[in-house]
Amino acid sequence: MSIGGDDYDERGRPGGSGPSTGRGSARQGTRTRLPGEDGDVYGVGRRSAARPGRSLLTVLSVVVLLIAAIAFANRGGDSGSEADGGSGGSQAKNPEGGEAQPTAPTGEKPVSGKDGTTGIPSGFPQTEQGAQSAATNYAVVLSSGEITKPDSRDDVVQQVFTPSKIAETQSKMDQVYSAETLDKIGLEEDGTAKDGLAYVSRTAPIGTTVVDFSSNSAKVDVWCTGVFGTAGEESTTPVTSDWFTMRFNLSWVESDWKVQGFTQKDGPAPVTGDNRASGADEIAKAVEQFGGFTYAR
Repeated sequence: MSIGGDDYDERGRPGGSGPSTGRGSARQGTRTRLPGEDGDVYGVGRRSAARPGRSLLTVLSVVVLLIAAIAFANRGGDSGSEADGGSGGSQAKNPEGGEAQPTAPTGEKPVSGKDGTTGIPSGFPQTEQGAQSAATNYAVVLSSGEITKPDSRDDVVQQVFTPSKIAETQSKMDQVYSAETLDKIGLEEDGTAKDGLAYVSRTAPIGTTVVDFSSNSAKVDVWCTGVFGTAGEESTTPVTSDWFTMRFNLSWVESDWKVQGFTQKDGPAPVTGDNRASGADEIAKAVEQFGGFTYAR
């Protein structure tokens, strides 16, 4: 289950255009003429034969040009790769004025450890990359099944939010995940699934973008997809997929990035595919077999 917030303006997805390559070809016909012929079958007069010296010079020129073109292309490709991996590469602008930031390994360690109680990554560096890693991991845990359980929910809030927002956030989440709400999605008051049902709430981040950043605060969008619902023959809320974007306002507190507040909106969502829907047992088994990830840029 995902929890919502204030809506904000739709953002277009950043894009770019790759290099275009034009290809052309020319054919030169070759006509065989028998000795002694004064003209061809079309009535055209005899043409003088090409001089061997000029033909050889033409071939050599073409070969030299091809070698030069290949060398130039290889040199351009290498410099492009370096630019893509570093800060000097060209990047597509998004409508809010930021730059599209490709997810790529940088050699920097994204996180120093995990909290012993919740297992949530912690110790993110005080950089844009660290803010993105923090927001991505927080998107996962705040949309997980642990949020429906009062005890683990309090632990998550203590770990993720700034000290000044902990009490307020706990109160709001207690209202969102009331006993009545949990009952509607097939859960007991303690957040566990009712008999014969398996609760599924799993989020997978697709990408991030930094909307605003300073050394002590950051605003990061995380585009996500996920599966939510209860699996079982008696389920009234079958497991379905969802696409949404979460915006995190982060503050640098106690040598780590913490959530000051967040909002959520629907999409961007692709066209639904034609995949065969799996049965309840298959979905429930998949959740048990496949573990989650620690996300980092």
